[in-house]
Amino acid sequence: MRSGSRPATDRLPTRFTARFTARFAERAAQWMFIVPAAAYLVLFFGVPLVRNIVMSFQQYTVTSFHTGDAPFVGLRNYAGVLSSQLFPGTVLTTVLFTVGSVLGQFALGLAFALFFRRRFPLNNVLRSLLLLPWLLPLVASGTAWRWMLDTDTGAVNAVLRGLHLSSSGVPWLTGTSQALVSVILVNIWVGVPFNTALLYGGLQEIPTQLYEAAQLDGAGRLASFRHITWPLLRPVVGVVLVLGVVYTLKVLDIILVVTGGGPANATETLATQSYELSFRQFDFGRGAAMSNLLVILSFVFALVHLRTGKRARTAGEGTS
Repeated sequence: MRSGSRPATDRLPTRFTARFTARFAERAAQWMFIVPAAAYLVLFFGVPLVRNIVMSFQQYTVTSFHTGDAPFVGLRNYAGVLSSQLFPGTVLTTVLFTVGSVLGQFALGLAFALFFRRRFPLNNVLRSLLLLPWLLPLVASGTAWRWMLDTDTGAVNAVLRGLHLSSSGVPWLTGTSQALVSVILVNIWVGVPFNTALLYGGLQEIPTQLYEAAQLDGAGRLASFRHITWPLLRPVVGVVLVLGVVYTLKVLDIILVVTGGGPANATETLATQSYELSFRQFDFGRGAAMSNLLVILSFVFALVHLRTGKRARTAGEGTS
């Protein structure tokens, strides 16, 4: 052995220390990303959700903020919400608003995604402009649409009169049947860019070689869409539909600005009713109970999506 050379047994602690240090640094870097995100979720989602659940079992009014006295009432708030005369109509309006909005947003979003997949001049510019309705503040969008849909001075009725399609104008915001259609159309306009962006991203993941092979076999556009595009896009479609339902269930800004829930509660949804109970009638306990029903509905749709996706993956693995 050369003088001054270290034996192999002396180098083992050094290797162990270096490996331990590298692993510790990697784990510390992981926690540096996880802890802020977890703290954000707990502080801004977990704590308000737990507080809202507790409030739904209390008789919480304006005086409770000053005195701190909020008697426990059990399920009385939930019973009051479910037995209200407005609740059946509110549920029906919520279902119609959600189904109409989600189907409209998805259909137009898919059409735009397929259109922008083709290469043509100004493709990127037009796709960027399509995102504007989604980027604008909802209050500003709702205010603009409220002005355009005004019966007397609105731009929409002005166009209809100019085309001789309506002499007196359509009561978009004051008719009990037209008001719900109006807020659905406005919400579709707001949500189309989101659907387009997700579906367009899903279309980009489909290999073009599949379409080229189908074209060589004589398949047309409809057959290619049915046998290639739709099956491969189905996972993205599931995500888009579930997110669309969850986002639409909690839509509040558009309805409050455009119709305010009227006329005659024609556009009153579970979200607007929760706002009405909490911040107009100041019955925070019943308002919290109503909002918790929305949370439960959203959770149910999320579970359905997860189970459906799991079954689809299991079926795919079984056929492969």
